[in-house]
Amino acid sequence: MKTRTLGKDGLRVSAIGYGCMGLDFGYAHKVTRDEGIAMIRAARDRGVTFFDTAEVYGAWTNEITVGEALAPFKGEVVIATKFGFDIDPDTGLMRGVNSHPEQIRRVCDASLKRLRVDAIDLFYQHRVDPNVPIEDVAGTVRDLIAEGKVRHFGMSEPSAATLRRAHAVQPVTALQNEYSLWSRQVETNGILDACAELGIGLVPYSPLGKGFLTGTITSASDVTTGDFRATLPRFQADALAHNLALVDVLKGIATERGATPAQIALAWLLARAPWIVPIPGTTKLHRLEENLGAADLVLDSADLARIEAQLAKIDIQGARYTPAAEAMTGL
Repeated sequence: MKTRTLGKDGLRVSAIGYGCMGLDFGYAHKVTRDEGIAMIRAARDRGVTFFDTAEVYGAWTNEITVGEALAPFKGEVVIATKFGFDIDPDTGLMRGVNSHPEQIRRVCDASLKRLRVDAIDLFYQHRVDPNVPIEDVAGTVRDLIAEGKVRHFGMSEPSAATLRRAHAVQPVTALQNEYSLWSRQVETNGILDACAELGIGLVPYSPLGKGFLTGTITSASDVTTGDFRATLPRFQADALAHNLALVDVLKGIATERGATPAQIALAWLLARAPWIVPIPGTTKLHRLEENLGAADLVLDSADLARIEAQLAKIDIQGARYTPAAEAMTGL
């Protein structure tokens, strides 16, 4: 597996990481803990060294699975987790955001135990808390780094201005934002420019459009009840049918290159910048191997130009999130 570096302080990771969320959170198909452990170890055996989780996934169960799966490989892998939500201790449900310094410390200590590590490799603020100055958040993580509990600071879905303010207090190693061929906001909202200027790595989540760009979702009926995608405007019947034109573009290029639509979508991200590391997730071994194959697929300038030309003809329909979820981003 090829490697890439996130940030200016040498966080070296596999060119494609593994997003663990879908093992037991968000999607309708969830796996058992043993199956999750097997998937994570299968990714590691195939060269993945970068694993992404969060306390809110489960809640808490995802970190426990990741911790057990990767316990034998301390020092060989990079584990990223997140703080920033207020979680009901009895129900595990989110009650909003909370990035108060004392909360960050509580989450850090609990995540260290669940992950079975001495230090969190990469600690993201999951969503910006408008009630806590970002300088206080960055300062708290800076202190945790000084104490040896955290190694690197990350953020997820902030505005470019907030990112810059945080970075001035504690350098941000990586930013985790949605980025894919059908979610390209980072190109126009200043995020991509800020990352390039400040030397911050970009870790795209949902790099396959929450599964849509794989070509396996052809109608709204393919998204079942209990799957969070069923609530998203972009996955409603009319929007989804319209957006299939994007998948058709990927299929055409994939056929010519002897690849799959998913591999084209991931290779496109890898071609955007050498400091971009996507983290696709899956519960299926053959999909894992398919995704990792994208690391060796190099799109040439003609491929990239063709993709841009054909995408320019497609107006993606439907918002990526519900209004409430979108309101938590870009702060």
